[in-house]
Amino acid sequence: LEEPLLFARHHLESKQCNLKSPLAEQVGRALNIPLTRDIKREEAISYIMEYNVQDETYNATIHELAKLEFNRLQRVHQKELKAISLWWKDLYGDVKLDYARDRVVECYFWSYSCVYEEEYARSRIVLAKLLMLTSLLDDTYDEHATLEECQVLTKVLERWDETDVSLLPEYLQKFFLRVISNFRDFEQELEPHEKYRSAYIRNVFQDISKSYLQEAEWSHHGYIPSFNDQVNVSVKSAGGELVAIGLLFGLGDVATKEVFEWAIRNSDTVRAVGQVSRFMDDLADFKRGRNKMDVATSVECYMKENNVTSEVALAKIASLVDDAWKTSNKELIEHRAILPIVKQITNFGRSMMFLYHGKRDGYTDSKEVKVALESHFVKPIPI
Repeated sequence: LEEPLLFARHHLESKQCNLKSPLAEQVGRALNIPLTRDIKREEAISYIMEYNVQDETYNATIHELAKLEFNRLQRVHQKELKAISLWWKDLYGDVKLDYARDRVVECYFWSYSCVYEEEYARSRIVLAKLLMLTSLLDDTYDEHATLEECQVLTKVLERWDETDVSLLPEYLQKFFLRVISNFRDFEQELEPHEKYRSAYIRNVFQDISKSYLQEAEWSHHGYIPSFNDQVNVSVKSAGGELVAIGLLFGLGDVATKEVFEWAIRNSDTVRAVGQVSRFMDDLADFKRGRNKMDVATSVECYMKENNVTSEVALAKIASLVDDAWKTSNKELIEHRAILPIVKQITNFGRSMMFLYHGKRDGYTDSKEVKVALESHFVKPIPI
């Protein structure tokens, strides 16, 4: 498909300046982020606003219904955000990890991007809370804890025993206890026949702490790993597996134990989403000249290992993003029996394309996506 893609891009770029609105804007967005890689809800907002009487297929009733339905769902999401914000305020104030990022809306946006429909509220809320707990964990390893503290924290999380809390430095003790209590709360959300899911969500949280520890050790020793070693660890730390299991945790009966096993066995769907997440983050970080605690990104590891310029390395990593999307497309075709779940997991990759496009890091610097977030959660579409 390489030649058709190049052909289409070339001709769309050459014709764009001659197109009329709204087609010109639609083509511009597709060239920026292809429609198959964009957040569906984001494109829906644009299309609702652009759909007008000049369109020969215009139907005023359908247009009004689309606006009403978007605004109705937005009110549902606003109520969820309010509840999650209160939960976060209590958690953040209690654990007192002042070095950690305060990103309630952004974490909710990730879960909302995966499943925005009203019937998936349980999945959306659990995943958002899981992502916020993981963000606190990430910032602890990246920004504050010593290597020894990182090692102890990883060991304590692996044992998952509240009596080990005294092994931790004082500033991490409340955090650990709140992690344990929140995972208990997650389990309370489950039906009796779903209780087995608790082990899966706990395991992915423990696993991501191990990848954070490996990165902390590399950073502490100033070590630049091989490209393959870096990617194997950083794709884990990028959260694809954690998001997949967190998403499945709150779904209904469609998320069977067999589906959990499929996801946890590093299925191509989950790995591809992790690759998109990692490589988009690394591309944005490198272009901005910013690195958390000087951890070598995939860009730098590729440069060193292959003795190439940053331009060559950036092009290579961008091509790996494309390869990951090809894998995702293949998975959508091959797993028809669980197609809705594959789509929902893949939606996490779409959110990463949006948040980390170009030099943008919409999670660390949320001002860069403030207008977009407001359109999703604050401003209703005018009727």
